[in-house]
Amino acid sequence: MGATAIVTRFAPSPTGLLHLGHAHAALAAWQAAREAGGRFLLRIEDIDPTRCRPAYTVAILEDLAWLGLDWDGPVRVQSQHLADYRVALDGLAARGLLYPCFCTRGDIAREIAASAAAPHGPDGPLYPGTCRRLPPEQRAARIAAGEPHALRLDMAAALATLPAPLSFREHGERRCCDPARFGDAVLARKDIPASYHLCVTHDDALQGVTLVTRGEDLLPATDLHRLLQQLMGWPEPDYAHHRLLTDSAGRRLAKRDRAATIRELREAGVSAAEVRSRAGA
Repeated sequence: MGATAIVTRFAPSPTGLLHLGHAHAALAAWQAAREAGGRFLLRIEDIDPTRCRPAYTVAILEDLAWLGLDWDGPVRVQSQHLADYRVALDGLAARGLLYPCFCTRGDIAREIAASAAAPHGPDGPLYPGTCRRLPPEQRAARIAAGEPHALRLDMAAALATLPAPLSFREHGERRCCDPARFGDAVLARKDIPASYHLCVTHDDALQGVTLVTRGEDLLPATDLHRLLQQLMGWPEPDYAHHRLLTDSAGRRLAKRDRAATIRELREAGVSAAEVRSRAGA
């Protein structure tokens, strides 16, 4: 394997059992690596303690092994590396690119409702910047008082550091980025020490991932991820966003809709080869 060999990853959150959509994503990454003589990594993204369960992590490992997927090196479990993400956040804060946000969801909704034309991004109305305007001494006093707060990226300040417009490679083709459409994105929630956006870009860089394969629903997030990579000096991977599997009604397969799980298919006597075929492999 040469120095430029492909490194891919599958990074599920253990909030439920894997279904065919997960199998499709895992197989896409696994096949891309194996066909190129590269490495396939497995990462467990369990930073949300309110939704993630260790039992689901065990089930994920069992289901992937049953499907015939193998991975290289140890499994990275994000909840075991919270200090790593804190270092990244501290680095951004030291450069004046983060600020504490004390707003509740209700506060944000009321301010957006009062706005004549609240701008929208991929995740809905953009945060109006209420806490960005707080004086430093007021921020410090509220933090010292133990007031719960999230950490937001100061998007305008972050974009001002860029030497040139951002882009990314999607299936080998350059596309322009517009991270500003995310507004002042949350990089650490009040109840979770780091956001998906920060953790995924941090770990892809740390683990040397060169090709990110994931569902097309995450394509918009690439703009924000490229910004974080640029701010932190992390390498830029290639991207390959794949289609999402749907049910007979055309709805995306999802845990919340009780899509048939790999475990249920296995217990019903469906072979691993048949499950892989149904998953599009």
